[in-house]
This record gives sequence, C-alpha cells and structure tokens, in this order.
Amino acid sequence: MSALSLRLKHFLVRLLSVFTGPRIVYGWRHPDGRLCPHTRVSTHSCIEGVEGLTLGDHVFIGHFNRLDGSNGLEIEEGVQITSHVAILSHSSHKAVRVMGRRYIRDPNPVGYVRRATRIGAYSFIGPHSVIAPGAQIGKGVIVQGYSFVSGVVPDFAVVGPQAHGKPAVVLGDTRRLDGELLRRHPELHDVYARWAGLDNLRRALDGETSDGAVAREMR
Repeated sequence: MSALSLRLKHFLVRLLSVFTGPRIVYGWRHPDGRLCPHTRVSTHSCIEGVEGLTLGDHVFIGHFNRLDGSNGLEIEEGVQITSHVAILSHSSHKAVRVMGRRYIRDPNPVGYVRRATRIGAYSFIGPHSVIAPGAQIGKGVIVQGYSFVSGVVPDFAVVGPQAHGKPAVVLGDTRRLDGELLRRHPELHDVYARWAGLDNLRRALDGETSDGAVAREMR
C-alpha cells in the first residue's frame, strides 16, 4: 500500500469514527516511508511529535492513549498499549510553576524535562498507566494498570502500583507465566526464542527465574 493510499485510508476511517465511535486501523507508515503493516492504532489515540516516534511492527495501540514523541519515543515490536495510557518524553509542570507567565515566551524554560523513552519488545502496558519521560522499559515486561513508571525496568519484569503517587515496583517475572504455556506448546519455542533469546526460553521452560533478582535490577 502506498503512502498516499494509507494516509487516505486513515483519514476516511477517522472521519467515519466521528459518527460510529473509535476504530482500530491496520498499518502504520513512518515519516521516512517505512511501513509496519501489522501495527494497529486507534483512531482515538493522540500521537504528538510523530517525527520522533519509532514504532515496530505488530504493535497495538488501543483507544484513548497519549503518545509523546517530541523528544524521542521508541516502541519496539509486539508492544501492547491498552487504553488511557500516557507515554511521555517531556514534562513541563515544574517549568510552568516556577516561571508562571514567563513560561510561554521562553524557548528554554527553567525545569523543562526532555528525555527519550523506550518500551522493549512484546511488553504490555496496562490501562490508566503513566510512563514518565526517560523511562527505559525492557522487553517482555508487564506493566499493571494504574502504574506510574519511571527509570529503568529490567527485561521480563512484572511491575505494579504501590502507594498512590509512588513509582511502580517489581512484583514478579513474566518468564514464569510464559513457561506454563511454552511447556504445553513446544511448537512456539522457536518463535519465543527469536525475540526473547535462547537463554530466556530455557529459563522459562525450566522455571529458573527469581523475582528478587529482577527486583534488584530495577533502579
């Protein structure tokens, strides 16, 4: 599908959704022309700074999310973003408070945060979560709903909310969950190893995971 026809399809679906409600559209074309044919994006998610956004293929972006690519946002293959999620690469709330009316005319506001954000392959972002500017989320991660995530999240971590307003903490290891299915479906071993790595496939199958070790990696 050409870039022109893809843009026309997106325009028509978005126009239709005004009357029929949110829709999921297949196919995402980057500003440089690269196509992700299996990536699905809601007509009712807000994407800002598209020039700084890099999406992998097989990504799913559901309804009513906000994605901020203004300072670099990479979402790798197979990531699932549910609904009502904010993924940010900038923050102005400190700058607005301290600068007041001067903020709007200042090209370099005091306290303005600009940090690139990344979400690793085949991670899942639960609803009503906030991914803070500069967060580096590893591959195979589950972010439970209502989480606030900042800093580094190690590969295969399950993270979830703690006390209100505090960053999410590690609660488990997704390889434990994956191992149960992989042992029942050996035909999927090669597919899993292709993105997770052979060592992580072995750990999932053998149950050789430690929630404590994953937790110590998060900082």
